[in-house]
Amino acid sequence: MKLSHIPLRLTTGAYILNSGLNKRNMDAENAAYLQQMAANAFPQVQDIEPAKFGKLISTAEICVGLSLLIPFVPSRLAGLMLGCFSGGMVRMYLMTPGMTEADGIRPTPDGLGLAKDTWMAGIAAALVLDRKRPKTKVKVVTVPTPVMGTAAAVGTKGAAKGAAKAAKTAKAAKADKHAKAAKVAKVAKAAAAVKVAKAAKDRAGKHGSK
Repeated sequence: MKLSHIPLRLTTGAYILNSGLNKRNMDAENAAYLQQMAANAFPQVQDIEPAKFGKLISTAEICVGLSLLIPFVPSRLAGLMLGCFSGGMVRMYLMTPGMTEADGIRPTPDGLGLAKDTWMAGIAAALVLDRKRPKTKVKVVTVPTPVMGTAAAVGTKGAAKGAAKAAKTAKAAKADKHAKAAKVAKVAKAAAAVKVAKAAKDRAGKHGSK
């Protein structure tokens, strides 16, 4: 049951159910009066005994009222039952002499009671014609995370490449430093060797002079 159907079904169902319950103990005179009015629209009811007709009207109103009040009864089904009931009331209003003006539609003072029942026909039409709205499909737009992942991967790769280049540069500088140190040591060693050789030559010259 839709939330918008609750006021329609609750008010109409309670009104009709109460009317049906009040007719359970209806006397034969009132039943005969109702039967005579109904016979203007449905001549077949003349063959029914007034007391039995009163019980049928009471039972019909109770069933229609309950169908509107019980939540698990579909609104369309309840609307169809209410439509049949209110359609009979409207037909009885239009077919009973003295209930309408000369145009056959506007109510006379005597017909106001039945004319007011036309609101039930409008509620029945609303319940029957109201359709379920199609569910709106929500389109989910996904963010292209692979692009973000690729950018992160590119950044990581660039950082790794920069680190490798820095490590290579540091290694080359260290190797160059070692090469320079080795060259300096080699020159110092050669200079020391020359010095030793010169000293030895000087000593040999002194011994020869003696």
